[in-house]
Amino acid sequence: MILDKVLLFPYYCILALRNMMYDKGILKSYPLPLPSICVGNVTVGGTGKTPMVELLVRMYKDSMRVAVVSRGYGRKTKGFRYVSEEDTYRDVGDEPLQIKKKFPDITVVVDASRRRAVDTLASLPQERRPELVILDDAFQHRRIRPGYSILLVSSTRPVNKDALLPIGRLRDLPSQIKRADMVVVTKVEDAVSGTMRYRWRENLRLPGRIPLMFSRIAYLPPLPVFPEECDQRYVYAKSAVVFSGIADDRAVRRMAGWKYAVNEVLRFGDHHGYTLSDMSKVAASVRRYSTSLVLTTEKDAQRIVSLQGVPSQIKARLFYLPIESEIIPEVSPTDRYIEEELPGVGLRQLKEKIIIR
Repeated sequence: MILDKVLLFPYYCILALRNMMYDKGILKSYPLPLPSICVGNVTVGGTGKTPMVELLVRMYKDSMRVAVVSRGYGRKTKGFRYVSEEDTYRDVGDEPLQIKKKFPDITVVVDASRRRAVDTLASLPQERRPELVILDDAFQHRRIRPGYSILLVSSTRPVNKDALLPIGRLRDLPSQIKRADMVVVTKVEDAVSGTMRYRWRENLRLPGRIPLMFSRIAYLPPLPVFPEECDQRYVYAKSAVVFSGIADDRAVRRMAGWKYAVNEVLRFGDHHGYTLSDMSKVAASVRRYSTSLVLTTEKDAQRIVSLQGVPSQIKARLFYLPIESEIIPEVSPTDRYIEEELPGVGLRQLKEKIIIR
């Protein structure tokens, strides 16, 4: 542990100096010309940013024109680009493509420069100009100053027990949490008690002015990746082969285990670009477990659906698990809510706390 701290000390100093220069105004932050909400974290991957972005889209899309701005991680294109449903993940990245397919009526753009992306959106005619921009994974981009920042922390990997890259998964100092307007602890499975809230505040050293909320992942019924070639008999399968290329696959493995007897698990790297060689590995599992369906994540589905030459025996049984983020409400002992009402209560509480500016 001491050796780790010694090795990471230069990186720590660089991050501390950079943040100090922004705090003192030596390096300038650019205020965005449109109302904006930033969703981000201080770690690499696995905190549930995309489900939270989608939750915010659902929350605001019926009352205002919403746009999502993303870097488009893993894409082969450069510069500013509007995302369309006809794009592939190589054009725009898997996460922006997933969001666009779920919400075709909103504007989704990709650009490594969030400032340029928002400036471009702000220059649109008034009838097309977004009234709210949601910035995906932009908390560490201090060159821009969003109107409101939501920082996500995974309950499965608390930042106070993590280390800086490359030893751990922290890409910024935990002390930067204080810059957030709200902190959401994600992927929570247990009931949230007052004691749990207190401990998280203590562990994160969270000032009282910053709201602390909790969310869980809700898994929806599996859907076919290739609907036209799907064999509906696999909808009733009792067992599954699971594969994914995401930062943290524990939740999807756990969910699959609740519903199916999991015969085999294949793991690929985060944002992995699938090849026919990968599909051959999946096909080998299919041959071993001929009655099992093949299950993957919604994000992985975006990277597979455009792959040419996927074997028909995989297409027939390949399903993905759609997910949604649900806010766990702050419920006092005197509140009277039935279980079905709780997600709506949490959403209202979240919306009441967010200040759009």
